[in-house]
Amino acid sequence: MIEIQNLTKKFGQITAVDDLNFTVNKGEILGFLGPNGAGKSTTMNIITGYLPSTEGTVKVDGFDIMENPTEVKKRIGYLPERPPIYMDMTIKEYLDFVSDLKLVERRQKKAQMNNVMELVNITDVRDRLIKNLSKGYKQRVGLAQALIGSPDVLVLDEPTAGLDPKQIIEVRKLIKTLGKKHTIILSSHILPEVSAVCERVVIINKGKIVAVDTPDNLSKGLGTASRLSVTIDGPKSSIESDIKDIAGVKYIKANIKKDKDVINYIVESDKNIDIIRPLFFAMAKAGYPILELKSMDMTLEDIFLSVTTEEKRVI
Repeated sequence: MIEIQNLTKKFGQITAVDDLNFTVNKGEILGFLGPNGAGKSTTMNIITGYLPSTEGTVKVDGFDIMENPTEVKKRIGYLPERPPIYMDMTIKEYLDFVSDLKLVERRQKKAQMNNVMELVNITDVRDRLIKNLSKGYKQRVGLAQALIGSPDVLVLDEPTAGLDPKQIIEVRKLIKTLGKKHTIILSSHILPEVSAVCERVVIINKGKIVAVDTPDNLSKGLGTASRLSVTIDGPKSSIESDIKDIAGVKYIKANIKKDKDVINYIVESDKNIDIIRPLFFAMAKAGYPILELKSMDMTLEDIFLSVTTEEKRVI
């Protein structure tokens, strides 16, 4: 749906975006991450046609942003970090104004506005002045304006910035719902949000791509070992001895004692060897029940810090 090739943007002697290459598939929710000053907002402004690139191309649904800007802009809805809303308008007046800007046909305008307001759950406040709305509702109005015109692509820059936890959850659910009908690029500094919503991530640092993949694949690719948290009922010395005998186990540590003989262990193994099955059989043979087992692979936060501080390229 979106093809970005050799994208570069320079401001005088400063290179804000440096030879980016990636694609966004139709129907995909892509997380676009990077530290402050990495070039995220500049890239999104180029994709949406707000800024020209210095070099490279951006194509949306086959249309080049430089050669066919009108066609591209028809297909994109953009929510900047600060929603472009007019505080002295009511929601209804504002969306009517946006509909005219986006050249929505008059006979379709009312129905489309109603559908969008219902989708983002602002119908009940449609006649209120925007300046009197809460931060969460203002963010919903920003999403509504991005959806006017039925764009195929949504570009969302920090859509939950400044919201309280309840509002964040509501907007996150809304984005997942929108992902069923739209291709979405989501930029956010709330990494658990990206993990919960996005199928794939692109991480940039100092204008360059440093990682592109699913969070799971990045975790496996960057980690030097796999770690498990396992809670077992049985004598500590025997359990540690039995686990150490499993091929691939590199390290075991008693972590938390939960009861007399119920202890949580951290088990580290070679990342290329799956020890879960042999661990299960070893404990079953010894008669020590496994009460809880979960993976402790790298989180998206770990991945983000790894690739932006050490500047590894994982493409």
